[in-house]
Amino acid sequence: MGNSFGKLFKISTFGESHGIALGVVLEGCPAGLTIDEEKIRLEMQRRKPGQSKITTQRKEEDVIEILSGVFEGKSTGTPIGIVIRNADQKSKDYSHISDKFRPSHADFTYFEKYGIRDYRGGGRSSARETAARVAAGAIAKQLLDHYGVSLQAFVTQVGDLKLVKPYQEMDLSLAEKNIIRCPDPEMAEQMIQLIDSVRLDRDTIGGVVTCVIKNTPAGIGEPVFDRLHAELGKAMLSINAVKGFEYGSGFEGIKMRGSQHNDTFVNEGGRVKTKTNYSGGIQGGISNGEDIYFNVAFKPVATIMQDQESLNEAGETITVSGKGRHDPCVVPRAVPIVEAMAALVIADYLLLSKTNKLQDL
Repeated sequence: MGNSFGKLFKISTFGESHGIALGVVLEGCPAGLTIDEEKIRLEMQRRKPGQSKITTQRKEEDVIEILSGVFEGKSTGTPIGIVIRNADQKSKDYSHISDKFRPSHADFTYFEKYGIRDYRGGGRSSARETAARVAAGAIAKQLLDHYGVSLQAFVTQVGDLKLVKPYQEMDLSLAEKNIIRCPDPEMAEQMIQLIDSVRLDRDTIGGVVTCVIKNTPAGIGEPVFDRLHAELGKAMLSINAVKGFEYGSGFEGIKMRGSQHNDTFVNEGGRVKTKTNYSGGIQGGISNGEDIYFNVAFKPVATIMQDQESLNEAGETITVSGKGRHDPCVVPRAVPIVEAMAALVIADYLLLSKTNKLQDL
């Protein structure tokens, strides 16, 4: 249970951080879609460890192997199997915590659930599992390209440093021009300096990733329990270290009155639009054609290079010492993960929408 995501465009991931490989099986990809392996590789490069001084120094090239579902560069309509082999595991870095519960990790909860745990890098609970999601998300992005839908994620906050400028006023393409993936060069430099200082303190810090999805057609989403924003929220909250999700006006919307917050409909060239977009492109759980935008909050990475008091499996008080290679802040590498999960949701709901109208059957 819990290793699959999606309804028609569905993924199932497998593998552990220090196992032989990670992988994903993608079902429901329509036949005939051109699969550009170079685009998948580029997405994997954006997520991989060892990118800069503010990310973990584990060296993984994250080379993908497509095992099935693609023939002569096109999807065949059958399950697409992808494997990413691990190459730079240092399992000995974790032998000292084989029977210890690290603070704010999944060690204790996995042990309680299964009676056994893979202590090497957290095993299945490790954020390394997201490599498989990014590979599948890269294919989802190629499907979205077919429908003219685009999406972009970027860092808007690290600690107390926060971008206040609306995304509409920024050149989002600049996000990929710096190692923190923030579209404001001046703020990006401040964020980088903050993360580096935290790293030198042998500590970690959290942040926020914002995602904007453009050109989603109106009418995408399902009623009641499968609302589009609910599925986006589930997708984001399934990512390691995520502590919060908000879309549209989010928590700031509570400060407004209904007369201010309502998005008035207007006719622009025969197309229904809204003057404002506090709804975040979704009303009643269904897309209205405006930009879909949301924020994802990531906690400070739980592994710190400091001694902490904890317990072992026998219930004895012990000291846990941080070792290994870890991110001082997860948000730079989380950007492609957020994009991948968002792409998987929109791709799934686009395909679902084609089963809702008589003319589509």
